[in-house]
Amino acid sequence: MKLFKAMATISSWTLLSRIAGFIRDMLTAIVLGAGPLADAFFVALKLPNFFRRITAEGAFSAAFVPVFSGKLATEGKEEALKFARNTQSMMLLILIPFSILMVIAMPFVIYVIAPGFAGGNGRYDLAVELSRITFPYMVLISLVALLGGVMNAFDRFAPFAAMPLFFNLALIGALVYTMAGGNVPSAAHAMAFGVIGAGVMQLIWMIWQCVRIGAGIGLARPQMNGDMKKLFKLMGPGILGAGVAQVNLFIDIVLASFLPAGAISYLYYADRLYQFPLSIIGISIGVALLPMLSRAIKSENHPEGRALFGEALTVGTMLALPATAGLIVLAVPIIAALFEHGAFTADNTLMSARALQAYALALPAFIAVKILSSASFAAEDTKTPVRYAIIGSSVNIALSIAFLKPLGHVGIALATACGAWVNAALLTRAVLHKNPAVTWTTAETKQLLSLAFCAGLMVVTLILLQYAGLATLFPKNVIGKITHMFALVFAGMSVYFFAVFITGNMRHFKGLLQKRA
Repeated sequence: MKLFKAMATISSWTLLSRIAGFIRDMLTAIVLGAGPLADAFFVALKLPNFFRRITAEGAFSAAFVPVFSGKLATEGKEEALKFARNTQSMMLLILIPFSILMVIAMPFVIYVIAPGFAGGNGRYDLAVELSRITFPYMVLISLVALLGGVMNAFDRFAPFAAMPLFFNLALIGALVYTMAGGNVPSAAHAMAFGVIGAGVMQLIWMIWQCVRIGAGIGLARPQMNGDMKKLFKLMGPGILGAGVAQVNLFIDIVLASFLPAGAISYLYYADRLYQFPLSIIGISIGVALLPMLSRAIKSENHPEGRALFGEALTVGTMLALPATAGLIVLAVPIIAALFEHGAFTADNTLMSARALQAYALALPAFIAVKILSSASFAAEDTKTPVRYAIIGSSVNIALSIAFLKPLGHVGIALATACGAWVNAALLTRAVLHKNPAVTWTTAETKQLLSLAFCAGLMVVTLILLQYAGLATLFPKNVIGKITHMFALVFAGMSVYFFAVFITGNMRHFKGLLQKRA
């Protein structure tokens, strides 16, 4: 399966998941709004996800997939699956006791990550209770990530790409159950149990998919052999880097917990929106690129590696620029259409939109980091991305503290963008120098400037449409807001891709599809 086809598969499932996620968030906004109950649940939701990004999507995947892909290419399927079996057993040996310890220590954990909750509103006790329910999800999703890495190495990307859809459907089910008068203490409790239900469904699905292709791995007595030592050695820098990134997120919560009630919720809703294009573009490219580039580098096929990287760079740039511009210019109508219903007020929309505009500035940088990091991980170089992730996260933390008083929750989002660009700039320079599969020529620079011009035309068009009073043509109800949002998005994308066509960039993209798809 060629890279573009793999990216399209992952992006399609991600798009379905994000649509379900927006439905979930709309229902969450209706039921929970942006108050104390929502703040407590969002902390409980973030906590297992922080550790998941270390044990599943972060350090582990970056180390496991290249090693597993390399063994598959050089030693065969049986040896690769033996390595995966030992890895899974070792993972359970570590994560189950850790999860039990965290559940027991949850009052202390919540006090550390959200000390402002102790001040009242009942947020502290509720956050402890909900986090004890959600935290075991970390074990389930870590196992899912291992099985997903196995599937991706066999170029079977769809099953793992569907995982977020399971998660969102489970939480939608929990919200519908609550709205129908289900017997639960609160909607937040129903959603917390929905998180665990999602993890169980995801794990069963991935086990079945692996068995279907003859890649069931089962369990074995954990052995600290040479392969495991190599895995842990590669994971070491990744754990450090991912740990710093998660500490950064923890500090964001700590700082936001001292702001007025609702700040954590504003950041959550804004984060969900900018994660939409990041997942469809950046994460999809990174996931598809890693096993393919690993095989190319392992076989010393540098022309193939450069072709794969160039393809990833072209697609990423062409999609990242309009997504960034659209989120900045259309922040208010997008949030109003998706969330301004029920307990979510117009003031909540404005506060969330300001955070979204700041987060959106980080989007091109994060996508570049995903692509460049995958190129490094494919070469079994986990140190370079981690080194610059630490620097970027340090900048983020320092600026979050500096911006908190003058800018409030928007300062936290803006600091994220600044840290992301520092990381991207340093990583670009390092990877271009060290990795033979990565190149940047004058042609890429010209294409970047040309696409930026196209995105600029889109921005001007959207601003003019809003100043011309396009919103007055639509009713103020839910359907009217959603229709207004889609009209603006359609107009913006039409202008952008027309500009891409007349500047000649579309010919390059079509050539890429014909060559690689």
